[in-house]
Amino acid sequence: MFSNQKNTMEKLIEENEDFRRIYNRHQELDKRVTAAELGTAPMEDLALNQLKKEKLWIKDKLAVFVNEAEARA
Repeated sequence: MFSNQKNTMEKLIEENEDFRRIYNRHQELDKRVTAAELGTAPMEDLALNQLKKEKLWIKDKLAVFVNEAEARA
């Protein structure tokens, strides 16, 4: 995620509590989605789709943070 903006991401994680909280939630969702897809944590399709939607929504929010930070730099 945002591999070409790694420095900006690291700075935001360190300095911005809101970004860090949202980023951590994204990481949590990523682990849950991956576990469900691999079958190590079975989940109904509807629940999995809801997690994927939330993960995507959060990724969009993170992108806004990163883009705004880079525009200020």
